[in-house]
Amino acid sequence: RMKIQGSHTIAATAAEVFAALTDPAVLQQSISGCEKMEKTGEDEYNAHLKIGIAAVKGNYVGKVRLSEKEPPHKFTLQLEGKGGPGFQKGTARNELTPEASATKLNYTADVQVGGLIAAIGARGIDATAKKLAEEFFKKFCDIMRSRK
Repeated sequence: RMKIQGSHTIAATAAEVFAALTDPAVLQQSISGCEKMEKTGEDEYNAHLKIGIAAVKGNYVGKVRLSEKEPPHKFTLQLEGKGGPGFQKGTARNELTPEASATKLNYTADVQVGGLIAAIGARGIDATAKKLAEEFFKKFCDIMRSRK
């Protein structure tokens, strides 16, 4: 079990950032290795991912659920993934704060992993999680810039 937190400033209004972060098409483009995201219910999606964590590579099928939505200020993302290399479960709480002509996003995620991936050890998983989060925000910010 680990906790990942961070913040990013995004050049868009809180309403624009909230709308994009809760849009499955934008999430699919922003999540590394996400090959498909299908709506399965109100604020619920199935995600198909192909990712590698250290030397453990594999395909995952996951569920993504948005909850505790208070547009455009906060929402919670619940993630669950299973695949050959193991499983992941996590909850990410996101808060959006307007700042001049931008929005500051603060996130705190609790993540639990098991199976082969757990054998990598906390430091390897932590480093990979941070790298994936950075890749997500880089892609997400690029998408937001292209919409201007």
